[in-house]
Amino acid sequence: MSKLIIKKQYSPEPRDIYFTVPNFISLLRIISIPLIAMLVARHEMVSALVVLALSAVSDGLDGLIARSFNQVSKIGQILDPIADRLLIFCSILALGIAGIIPWWMLIVVGLRDLIMAILVLILAQHDYGPLPVHFVGKAGTAMLLIAIVALIFADIWSNSATDVLHLCGLATGIWGVGLYWLAGYIYIRQGVGLLKRDKDTSHDA
Repeated sequence: MSKLIIKKQYSPEPRDIYFTVPNFISLLRIISIPLIAMLVARHEMVSALVVLALSAVSDGLDGLIARSFNQVSKIGQILDPIADRLLIFCSILALGIAGIIPWWMLIVVGLRDLIMAILVLILAQHDYGPLPVHFVGKAGTAMLLIAIVALIFADIWSNSATDVLHLCGLATGIWGVGLYWLAGYIYIRQGVGLLKRDKDTSHDA
C-alpha cells in the first residue's frame, strides 16, 4: 500500500482555507470554554449550563455548515477536536476546583490528552494529518460530556435525587475515562503502524 493511499485513508483532503463560518464558530466555542470553566468553579451552574448548551449546538452547526457549503478545511479539522479536548479538560478542572470530582480524574484525562498531542506532532513530522476518529473515542467523549452535564445539574440542588444523579455522573465519568484511554490505545497503535510503514517504505526505496 502506497503512502499516498495511507494518507487518504487516515486524513481526508480538506480545502486549504481559513476564513470560513465553521472555523469562526469553532473559534467561538474555544473562547467560551474558559467562561464555562469559570462559572462551574464558582458554582454558577445554571449559567454554565446555558453556555454549555450553546457550545453543544454550535458543535453540530459548524460541521453541518462545513459539509453543506463545501467549507471543510485543514484548520477546521484541527480546531474541532481541540475544542472538544479543551472543553473536557477545562470542565473537569473546574469540577475539581469546585470539589465536585476527585483530582485523579483530571490527571488521568490530562495525561491521555498529552500523549495524544505528542502522537499528533510526531505524525505531522511525517506529513500525516489527524487520525480518523474511532467510535470508541466518540463514545468516551460522549460519556465524559454526559458526566460533566450530570454533575453540573446535581450541584444546582441538594436533595436525595441530586445525590443519586451525582453518583451516576461520577460512575459515567469513570466509564468515560476508561473508554477515553482505550481509544487512546487504539490511536497509538494506528499511529505506530503508520510510522512503521514509513520506515519499511524508506528501507525498500
